[in-house]
Amino acid sequence: MRKRSTSDVRLTAQVAAAGCAAKLGPGELRAALALVRQPRRDPRVLVDASTLDDAGVFAWGRGDVLVQTVDFFTPIVDDPYDYGQVAAANALSDVFAMGGRPLTSLALLCAPDGGLSTGVIAAILQGGLDKMHEAGASVVGGHSIRDPELKFGYAVTGVAKRRRLLVNSGARPTDQLFLTKPIGTGVLTTALKQGRLEPGLLRRATRQMATLNRAASEAAIEHAATAATDVTGFSLLGHASQVADASDVTIALEPRADWLLPKVLEYIAQDVYPGGLARNRKFFAEKVEEGGVEENLLRALYDPQTSGGLLVAVPARKSAAFSAALRRRRVWHVRVGEVVRRGAHAVRLAAKN
Repeated sequence: MRKRSTSDVRLTAQVAAAGCAAKLGPGELRAALALVRQPRRDPRVLVDASTLDDAGVFAWGRGDVLVQTVDFFTPIVDDPYDYGQVAAANALSDVFAMGGRPLTSLALLCAPDGGLSTGVIAAILQGGLDKMHEAGASVVGGHSIRDPELKFGYAVTGVAKRRRLLVNSGARPTDQLFLTKPIGTGVLTTALKQGRLEPGLLRRATRQMATLNRAASEAAIEHAATAATDVTGFSLLGHASQVADASDVTIALEPRADWLLPKVLEYIAQDVYPGGLARNRKFFAEKVEEGGVEENLLRALYDPQTSGGLLVAVPARKSAAFSAALRRRRVWHVRVGEVVRRGAHAVRLAAKN
């Protein structure tokens, strides 16, 4: 049993943006990457940034591949140990989204010079280490620098079977789509930064963000999922559009309020949401046919998630068995739509009657 930090420092109050909401906006990032000259691709590189997938994949050995990713961010919660747990779960998620098993990791720590006690830093590191151990990954080292804003995360290396690799380019028409965690962590953690989040909701959001996507990944592999991605900083609609573009299909969704964490719509109605939500909407809206979805629910679909669930496409004949497998593993999930032939938009929304 870990010891909860006794520090009264509010980590989220020390940063401008929390968790994955601190990412560069998708427009800024794409514009910069477009200016980078790429060398000829090594044929052993099976997945790189060109399809905007969750992790890079490198052929290694007979039928095996290495899965590599890196993710770090500013505090998403105030408790240092919980922050370490969430940061680790979030970094590991990219490996699980590819159908991989994490092997090793390297910690990345940016901390203000003299701004935090050694006990707070130790609690962050301990939370991350414990979560990595839970996932079966060894922390083999790391790197730290002084930085005005606290940031923490990991570079993770995993392994997967090439023939069972989950990518975001494999979705096919008639596939059924499932989401494995409710959305709204960006909204709730913004309420936390503003001192407006009730303790029970904070505990629920923290527990969800610290939950590994391992069980969902294992079920997806077992039931021949055709595509998967984890839903993080670019929102459900952003990541769904990336799957649609990579697979040359349209993602058809019927949004409902029960996809969301409690009180998310209430907070949005009070204009409590992160700046990353507006940036996501500005960039991805042209790819989305909004279909008359109620405004506050639509905003929630652009909410940047931290350590979100997987969006999984499975063949229609496998969907019932996949859902049953998730229930056996006690993984929250909901069917959110289906894959259809490519239309005018990457994502097509339809208001639920």
